[in-house]
Order: sequence, then structure tokens, then C-alpha cells
Amino acid sequence: MESKKNYLPLLLFACVAMGIVIGGMINFPKRTLSKQNARKIKIERLIDFINEEYVDDVNTDSIVDKTVSSILANLDPHSVYLSPRIQSSESEIMKGDFVGIGINFYVYNDTISVVKPLENSPAQKARILSGDKILYADKTKLFGRKLPTDSLYNKLKGEEGSTVMLTVFRKSSNKKLKIAVVREVVPIKSVDINLMLNKTVGYIKINRFAENTADEFRKGLEQMKKQGMTTLIIDLRENGGGYLEKAVEVIDELLKDKELIVFTKNRKGTIEKTFATADGIFENGKVYVLIDENSASASEILAGAIQDNDRGIIVGRRSFGKGLVQREMDFDDGSAVRLTTSRYFTPSGRSIQKPYVKGEGEKYNKEAETRFASGELYEKDKIKIADTLKFKTKKGRTVYGGGGIVPDIFVPLEVKKGKESLEYILTSGAVGHFVFEQLDKSRSSFSALKYDQFLTKMNKDASYNTKFESYLKDAGVDIKLANNKALVQKYITAEFARQLFGESQYYQIILKEDAMLNAILK
Repeated sequence: MESKKNYLPLLLFACVAMGIVIGGMINFPKRTLSKQNARKIKIERLIDFINEEYVDDVNTDSIVDKTVSSILANLDPHSVYLSPRIQSSESEIMKGDFVGIGINFYVYNDTISVVKPLENSPAQKARILSGDKILYADKTKLFGRKLPTDSLYNKLKGEEGSTVMLTVFRKSSNKKLKIAVVREVVPIKSVDINLMLNKTVGYIKINRFAENTADEFRKGLEQMKKQGMTTLIIDLRENGGGYLEKAVEVIDELLKDKELIVFTKNRKGTIEKTFATADGIFENGKVYVLIDENSASASEILAGAIQDNDRGIIVGRRSFGKGLVQREMDFDDGSAVRLTTSRYFTPSGRSIQKPYVKGEGEKYNKEAETRFASGELYEKDKIKIADTLKFKTKKGRTVYGGGGIVPDIFVPLEVKKGKESLEYILTSGAVGHFVFEQLDKSRSSFSALKYDQFLTKMNKDASYNTKFESYLKDAGVDIKLANNKALVQKYITAEFARQLFGESQYYQIILKEDAMLNAILK
């Protein structure tokens, strides 16, 4: 995927708060209420007055955007306005594919630097290599111009079957090369990996619920069943949500016929229930679901359905707490609003939406900070449970509503207390950017290594922790890593493995001694 993630300075506490649950499109009927028409006319006339009479030139489009955002901010934290640029980008991600050349890139020293061509992508077929610097797309100069990200995207994307001539600098040979790349449809995976942890335990990581998620999940499930899987672990950590119906399709593979998955209720009190069918391909066998404080929305629907039906065990930390359902409505200019139209409830009747005050979205999104302060990320007993909101699972176990899914098995943060921000640094793009820059300096020292030789090299070299600490300090993040050396080394080694070898090798390292997996496997 052609993308550049700007992770620094790091936003350590505002993670995944805007998980998306989209139920479909809606068309509003025409109304003839005079008061409403008068208000609309007033806004339209004000914009006309500004356009025609105001002393200075004003971009009234930006005023309208701010007005819409301000109105929505006074409703709830998840009713939001999406500009045409953001809407286009998010639609592409949720659609699950795009037309382009298929690279992960990082803008380093104002130059597009290829982190890795995607597997079977046009870039890989054209022999674009990790570390290549893309200087020109056709005759358009891409370096040294501080071009906005949108411009970079547009130069690398295009019509399916079209050709872009890239001028590339390859450091390893110290040469400029001209490489023609034919653009194709490139998938954006929502299931990062599926693999067997041992002879009977399968693991699958879902990063969001997009259009292709259920198909990817089903394919991975079938593959692992053929390999002898009798226990399934679904990893929803850092998964902020996505399409409600795609989460339902995933859950349907795990529940028996006519078991309740979720129900929604709108302001009129209309209830819509969704039940499992008889078509699930893993209705028997053990199920574990991994969640954390950034698992939100559709992830919570899945975890809640598994927990309330006593289908499996939830492992980790209390989830984010988003129980509001949005519908997306488009404007003619390509922008859109996501408007909350109903609340969803788990099968036992729980609303897991955490409390909020209308108009105080910033405070709502910083609720994660209170979890640090209260100590609940380290001790289950510190989780605030609403005793008045007790519900029963299918087998009579007590569960609670009022703010996220509380896990059956609690697993604390792996970082030492007082260094909570490190958890978010390690799972952000900071490690990836650091590793790329290290490879850019000495890629030749890794290029001939086999995977086992690479592991030996990394185990012997303890300098990367110190280098990473200095890297963070230069970026404005002053944090000491001495008390978390092993954890930091694991993430750095895993990222080196990803950029050098691929996703499978990354997860082989990152899941080794994973605290939540250990809670299950041991």
C-alpha cells in the first residue's frame, strides 16, 4: 500500500478512539417544516453575504466544513465530518484494494524511500527493491519538494493497466535506473496473518473489519483446520473496528444456528436482531479472543458475542467502550458525515458504550489516560465495574455493561509501570522508521544473511536499544529504555525481520513470549 504514516511526534494516548461501525447508507425524505427551512436559508444567506460583501477574500468552503464539524461535535464523540480527502482515503482502506504500484514507503530526507514492495505487486514484478529511492514518476520530480502526501499518492496511483516510468536511485549499486511499472489492483489486507502456533492451536490477527475481512478470515480458518487446528485464537488488539456486517460474518463462522450475535436500538425504540446461521465452519472447538484498550466498536461486537454466548474466553484488558452505530451519508463534493443512528447491544443486553458528555469529545478521547492513573492496565481489580449493570451470559455467568468488554482472563501491560507510553511507541510506526533508517545505512551487512543467521546477528548486537533511545530523543520523546530492554529488543528485531524477510517472520518473533498468548498456552 502506498502510504506514509507520520508517527512523530507521537500521540501516545489518542489511539483508535474513532473506531468505525457503518450500518449502510440512508436517504433522508424531503421535509417542508418552515422552521427548519428558515434555519437552512439563514446559513445559506450568511455564506452569500460573506462571499459578496466581506472585506477580505475568504474560503467559505472551509467555513462550511468547520460549521458542520462544530454541529456534529455537539452530538456525540463518534458523529464526525470527513473532508473529501479523508473520505477518499478511508473508503479505499475499507474497500480493501486500490490501483497502484504496491509499495510500503517512508518519506525519508524528503525522498520517497521504498520500505518493501508488497508481495506479488506490480513493483515487485518490476524488480523495485527495498531501499530504492523514487526520484521521478514519469517527468514529475518527487524529491526535495516537500510535496503533500496526497500528491505523492496521486503520482503513484492511476488507471488499471496504465504504465508509470519511475526514475529510481539504488544505493547498493550507486546507480539511477529507469523502471516501467504497470499499475494493477493491489489488495489491502485486513487479516495480517494466520498461522499455527503448535499442532492444534491456530492464530489469526485482524487489524480492522473491511469489505474483504470475512473472506480473508474464512480462508485462513479453512487453511488452519486442514492443518489440524482444534483451538482458535483471534487477535483483536489495536483493532478499532470497521463494518458491522463484516464483523457479524466473522462471528457467524463461530456460533451455532440461531444464536444471537448483536442487536441495535434506534431512538424510536426499534430493535433489530442479528442471529447466526447454520453455515459456520468452526462452530465447535475452543475459541480465545485477545483484546486491549484500543479494541473498539466491531471488535467489541465480536468479543461480546463470544463472551455472552459462552462460546469462548476473552483475554487481555478492558476494551475501548464504543457502543454507538454510525451510518455514512455522502455529500456531492465527496465529503461525508458519519452520524450516530442507533446503539448496539451484546446478546445479554449489555450496552458497552462508555459514558460521555455531549460536546466534550477531547475529554472522551483522553479517557485512556485515566486508565493509566487508576492502575487498571496492571490490575484487574482496579477496573471500574458498574455493579448496577449486571447481565447474565447464556450459561448464567455475570458480565457487566457500562464501558467496554471486561476480559475473562486479565493480562497486564508488558512494560514496567510508569513507562506506559512505551507500549504505544513500540506499536506505532516509530520502530519501523527507525529500522528503515538503520538499514539504509548498512543494508549490505544484512542482504546476504539467511533468517537463522539474521537472528544470531541480532541476538549478539545490543546496540540497537541505545540507538533507538537516541532516535526517540532526537524526535522529541525523552524516554529511558533500560527497564524494558528485552521487550524493546524484541520489537526492533521483529521489525528488522519484517523489512528484510516478511510478515510471517515478523510474527514469529513478536508472538514469542507474548504475555496474552502465554496466558492461554501455559
